Amino acid sequence: MRYLVTGAAGFIGSQLLRTLVERGHDAVGWDAFTDYYDPALKEENARDLPVARVDIAEDELDLGGLDGVFHLAGQPGVASFGDVFPVYVRQNILASRRLFEEAAAAGTRVVFASSSSIYGDAASYPTPEDTIPRPLSPYGITKLACEHLARAYALEFGLDVATVRYFTIYGPRQRPDMAFTKMVSCLAEDRPFDLYGDGSQSRSFTYVDDAVAATIAAMERAAGGATYNVGGGAEVSMLEAIEALGRVSGRRLEIVRHPRREGDAARTAADTTRIGADLGWEPMTPFEEGLAAQWRWAAARVAAQ
Repeated sequence: MRYLVTGAAGFIGSQLLRTLVERGHDAVGWDAFTDYYDPALKEENARDLPVARVDIAEDELDLGGLDGVFHLAGQPGVASFGDVFPVYVRQNILASRRLFEEAAAAGTRVVFASSSSIYGDAASYPTPEDTIPRPLSPYGITKLACEHLARAYALEFGLDVATVRYFTIYGPRQRPDMAFTKMVSCLAEDRPFDLYGDGSQSRSFTYVDDAVAATIAAMERAAGGATYNVGGGAEVSMLEAIEALGRVSGRRLEIVRHPRREGDAARTAADTTRIGADLGWEPMTPFEEGLAAQWRWAAARVAAQ
């Protein structure tokens, strides 16, 4: 198949593109290489992959001849209040609108990567896809707006689109602003870790290989208009994750406590009944096994410096 991955130099996008290439697909990637975090890390992710520098918010888009687009590009991070909000509007809403419009015109299928951040503090846990969304951050609001845009283009212009809502993806190459990357880096470098909140906040941590498998399954088998949670099999609190990291590393992580950050949900828990029934997907990686893989990756990087 001929596939395009947007955000292909990012954490998940690069591993998705690599998997598609390894499976023999004619797959290429686009990435704007923005400076949300060090672009050199993105260059490293994209090494040996067919990734072109394209800004979908303004560059010319040609989606003709593609069987599908995996749309993972966007501005991440719940710390999205204040003057940075226009960047989230541009990178998420405006860029996605352009891509959806071009995909509809070209008759190209899209899998859109949304986020559990659209739920906010949900009404029930585990949270099913038909829960009323109540995002707590501008980031979550822009991802929800993109979902509405996808639906509008599907209804009015025939866009064939399925949506996957990622629940806190972790693993090797995770973004440097994310908690697990900070945790393993602090442990490898013998530095204290800044913990925001009391540590009781919990997540459906999802290993990156499992997220990639779910995303490909959605492209291959999801019905148009379908929306699926993609979440790990276990809900884990931050304090439990820190304890688990101590077990897999054989080291103790020093913690410096700080107040909770705005926009950070107290809990996420994915109800994955729908994706299991429709696509036959389930998370395969036990939490500590995935955390151990991320620890080994981080420790090797520190040792090589």
